[in-house]
Amino acid sequence: MKSYLSIDIGGTEIKFAHIKESGQIIEKGKISTPDNKQKFLSEIDQIVAKHSQNISGLAMCAPGKIEKTKIRFGGAILYLDGIDFGKIYQGKKFPVTIINDGKAAVLAENWLGNLKGEKNCATITLGTGVGGGIIVDGHLLHGAHFQAGEISLMINDISHPKNMQGSIGTLRSAVRFVREVNQKLDYANKNDGLHAFEAIKKQVPEAVAIFDQYCLNLASLILNLQTVVDLNKIAIGGGISSQPILIERINLVYDQLVNNLNPVIGSTLTKPEIVPAKFKNDANLYGALYNLLFKVD
Repeated sequence: MKSYLSIDIGGTEIKFAHIKESGQIIEKGKISTPDNKQKFLSEIDQIVAKHSQNISGLAMCAPGKIEKTKIRFGGAILYLDGIDFGKIYQGKKFPVTIINDGKAAVLAENWLGNLKGEKNCATITLGTGVGGGIIVDGHLLHGAHFQAGEISLMINDISHPKNMQGSIGTLRSAVRFVREVNQKLDYANKNDGLHAFEAIKKQVPEAVAIFDQYCLNLASLILNLQTVVDLNKIAIGGGISSQPILIERINLVYDQLVNNLNPVIGSTLTKPEIVPAKFKNDANLYGALYNLLFKVD
């Protein structure tokens, strides 16, 4: 059975895995995302070199707009702009593909996860920003300029237009949410998601207030998506999606939101099924591989 190297380039970490074509992970690892282009390319080279003799292809995903094998812009990782992995590794004896990370997540869930078999579905990945991937009528939505699903760039608060402070990527960021909770609780490790959710489960008022607002914001995002693309199912991904209370509260708040806004909304829009993503932080690794398999086959 053939196997492949899958690399997920994220704002905080670079994850990689040696995976069989069936989806079975042989081994995986991760490193912190470097803060400059030269070190980044060196780290990727080391990962590829370690596995190059044992793989039949290199599958990658990254934030930003992807044009064939070139990254344009790159979300929070500005130095990614212009990097073309197809050219960098064109001398290798295996194919190289790259896809936007949000699109990779929905492919993973549609291939082997909690969106399997769905023809109208999406993933919303909560991390440093907010990733999005949408499938309509059985086809991945790319858009005319390869930028469909760039949920992070949606504007939520026009009163803060500079530096993306009013964007979905900022206001719905899971990293920001966790930091806000721990900051409010005066906890030393601001990035400790487990501590934040323990406080929420224990009904600490300050933590619950921030959590409720966060879930309301996510419910409004789902409602807005539903008005445009009319989906049957939406999977919530990212590390915090492993907390059952998150999905439960989003569903509850969505119902409250629809009922409180206007009866016309509730009677017009069919609520999508809101579920946790199966693959959590590994979704992009599977999705990048599926993208490669689809293009090679």
